Amino acid sequence: MSLITPTPPATPSSDLVVDVAIVGGGPAGLMAADVLSQAGVRVHLFDAMPSVGRKFLLAGRGGLNLTHSEDAASFRQRYGDKVCEVGRWLDVMDAQGVRDWAHDLGVETFVGTSGRIFPTEMKAAPLLRAWLHRLRHPASGVPVQFHMRHRWLGWQGDRLFFKSSATSTMLAVSARATVLALGGASWPRLGSDGAWVPLLGAQGVAVNALKPANCGFDVLGRGGAGWSDHFRTRFAGHPMKSVAIFVPVVGDDKAPARLSRKGEFVVTESGIEGSLVYAASAGLRDDLQAHGQAELVMDLLPDKSIDQVLSAVKWPRGSRSLSSHLKSRLGLDGVKMGLLHELCPPEDLSQAEKLSRHIKGLRVPLKAARPVDEAISTAGGVAFEGLTADLMLQNCPHVYCAGEMLDWEAPTGGYLLTACLASGKQAAHGVLENIFKKT
Repeated sequence: MSLITPTPPATPSSDLVVDVAIVGGGPAGLMAADVLSQAGVRVHLFDAMPSVGRKFLLAGRGGLNLTHSEDAASFRQRYGDKVCEVGRWLDVMDAQGVRDWAHDLGVETFVGTSGRIFPTEMKAAPLLRAWLHRLRHPASGVPVQFHMRHRWLGWQGDRLFFKSSATSTMLAVSARATVLALGGASWPRLGSDGAWVPLLGAQGVAVNALKPANCGFDVLGRGGAGWSDHFRTRFAGHPMKSVAIFVPVVGDDKAPARLSRKGEFVVTESGIEGSLVYAASAGLRDDLQAHGQAELVMDLLPDKSIDQVLSAVKWPRGSRSLSSHLKSRLGLDGVKMGLLHELCPPEDLSQAEKLSRHIKGLRVPLKAARPVDEAISTAGGVAFEGLTADLMLQNCPHVYCAGEMLDWEAPTGGYLLTACLASGKQAAHGVLENIFKKT
């Protein structure tokens, strides 16, 4: 294996020989360390950041969604065309396994009204503290050694090379096995910057381009200019509540929608984002890439039928303005009314049938997905074709990969975290079976 730039000095300042080196201190890397530590394997974990679990803590800022309570078959389908690959991880740690893991750390969980599962205290910090305490002071097993502020630079020969940002010194590490858990490219300020892509590419590892997942979008607007200044000034940051969206098949309006869901999202300076948009983001992103266009269709009043809407629109309004009439008869106002004015042809607003169809099916053309470094998560990554079933790189013996750096994606709702934890456990099992002959 060869080292990628920057090239270290011929004689590094220090050398280290370890059983297992784990590169990356997110959920996948920490889970791999946990499994190996409890099996009696000496683990050294390296991370470029000053502390581990930074994205984990950020995800828990509004309540840590650990996993989801839906039935196993539905749960697995959330992983789309990677259901078979991710399913193998879930065989070793599924949603109940995540709850059991949290319980073992002294953190109880509950099922919310949406079916999502949270710690009873809602916060990520107590769980992370308990986890790190067990890794550093296990009741049985071997303590994990942490090396923070150490950025991985690649290999020279069979040794891993790191540079310490604290001391500017190089560290060469010889390991019997390596687990790479380096994340994707979302939230680079928290450590997931995708800098590992050329390092693996140089070893002949197939890496599919990193793309935004669970992301927002820029709207096309009228004439391709995005939101008008008037709409952006008045409504950027406003939530769109109690709406439904549909993702049509590009070029075939008669085909059934590929996704239909009710929820809410937020209007941004350049477009839309939020949980409802994230749920549709994979298909919309792929449409933009494949066809150069994408749109979602929005039902502004999903609890009313088209006949109810048409009857209300046709109701005599006398001297009232259209906005006052729709607010009185249908409760349409604020950002929903603003969106109608923004996206409907002006002449359609005066025709009851056309206006009703817009209210029940407002088309929102999209221009582009927001950049990957703004996304909640990442699609693309290390291709499964270059991995064994236990996540070892075929081109790099005894090197395993786990977490978001692999080529899979999932919606928000606990599915991302569950699969990251499960992949870390799967990789650790591979190390134990193949290197240390433990099961």
